[in-house]
Amino acid sequence: MIILKKKILIIDYKSGNLFSVNQALTNIGLNVFISSNANDILSADAIVLPGVGAFGDAMKNLHNLNLVKPIEQAVESGKPFLGICLGLQLLFTESEEFGYTKGLDLVKGKVRRFNINNIAGESRKIPQIAWNKINKINNNTWDNTPLQDIKDGEFMYFVHSFYVDPEEQVGLSETDYDGQIYVSSIQKNNIFACQFHPEKSAQKGLQIYKTWASINNLI
Repeated sequence: MIILKKKILIIDYKSGNLFSVNQALTNIGLNVFISSNANDILSADAIVLPGVGAFGDAMKNLHNLNLVKPIEQAVESGKPFLGICLGLQLLFTESEEFGYTKGLDLVKGKVRRFNINNIAGESRKIPQIAWNKINKINNNTWDNTPLQDIKDGEFMYFVHSFYVDPEEQVGLSETDYDGQIYVSSIQKNNIFACQFHPEKSAQKGLQIYKTWASINNLI
């Protein structure tokens, strides 16, 4: 009997780090394809929204490609949804990057820029381009989440100038960048999204992808 692998779609909206994410997910045995077609989003078994670059440009591309409604429908349907870096930020209500820009509003909250100065009044290097720790928020549990096989305080790779500030209780991990503590990953129903790049975070990052796939029965 032939068992068909479930289809994992990486959304191509001309703002993503598609190659590295595609390679990482393929290497762990997933059936991955890349598309900017709305029907593909609706028919896929799971959705990945990667991204690098400016929030406003990304939202403009999503609107121009008529992908906003299909993304909303995919999330509402309950299928597994993974957001990475800018893909996390786009899920939020709005961003203050280069003025006000409305996001997908699938998670209530704002995307904010790192403060220019740290608590000592010294200039903070922006963007954050570094390995940094992800920590549990108020000793919350990571059981039954994509982080369940990661230890508290594990290092992940970050590249960003903005961070998410949720209004909902969705935070999974937090990270301290030069004295500024912010939410670095979230879980809301079928959505898991992270500010860091698992595909650039060595074996521990790949483990997050593996666990995400496993708990969602994609492998």
